[in-house]
Amino acid sequence: MISIPHKTKQFLVLLIKILIVAGAFYFIYNQLANNDQLDWQKFMVLFRKNQSVSGIVLILSLSVLNRYFEILKWQNLAQLIRKITVSESTQQVLAALTAGLFTPNGVGEYAGKALFFNKSEAKKVVFLNLICNGIQMVLTVVFGFFGLLYFNSLFNIITPKTVLLLFGILIGIIVLLFSIKKIAIKGYSIEKLIHKINEIPKSIHRRNIVLGICRYLVFSHQYYFLFLAFDVDLPYLTLMAAISSVYFLASSLPTFQFLDFAVKGSVAIYFFGILGVNEWIVVFISTLMWFLNVVIPVVIGSYYVLGFKTKTIA
Repeated sequence: MISIPHKTKQFLVLLIKILIVAGAFYFIYNQLANNDQLDWQKFMVLFRKNQSVSGIVLILSLSVLNRYFEILKWQNLAQLIRKITVSESTQQVLAALTAGLFTPNGVGEYAGKALFFNKSEAKKVVFLNLICNGIQMVLTVVFGFFGLLYFNSLFNIITPKTVLLLFGILIGIIVLLFSIKKIAIKGYSIEKLIHKINEIPKSIHRRNIVLGICRYLVFSHQYYFLFLAFDVDLPYLTLMAAISSVYFLASSLPTFQFLDFAVKGSVAIYFFGILGVNEWIVVFISTLMWFLNVVIPVVIGSYYVLGFKTKTIA
């Protein structure tokens, strides 16, 4: 095994940290500066018309709550390795978010969190992060499925036959997964994964689910309040059904964090187009959601990445 001198290792770690942060800021700037669909003039006119201190505080508070619930979720699960404070959980979550900015579906986030723990605990960190993100995905699917059914009942965008076909495919996949659960690949199997999940105390699972529901309600209603701020006057259930459908379909597509708003925006344009909402409003709201819930946390996370101590890697 090749031994890397300590100074060389320090330089490489510093270089990686600088590249992560520089890359993050480049992609953020590029997406905001070169997006032709963003009509800043229209936005400023509407902002001056509807500007409200209480409204701005509400939207920003929801962004803080969104990440806060995620931080509490990770603190709750990380205690299975060692107890961490809210401050430590904040550092780990935001630094990992920054590290996962350029990877498909935020895969780099798993490695980012693992760096804060001993190497011997890396597999457990990855597993717990899978549970942390997995419950959010399950909730997105559950809420999104019912939202899509409600939206479809109003606008009939999918035929009943298609709904039955999709439901049949879903049932088929579930049956297939459970039928092959004992088959192991490189020592891993679905049965073993289920067993490991069941080893986690039920109290931790319950807290994880409750925090996940709270987080989902926060960011979906932030989306809702932004539409209200842009003078979109639609029934609450119709708007929430469209929002949950957008998150459901967009989250099922493989993407990168820095392209998150583009993917959600394109799906949102279709759904809200059916509701008669102007395309530029949909694009702006999707961009604002991305800016508030990804860009700002990544900027803060960049500070934690640059301040990361190399001794924790050893």
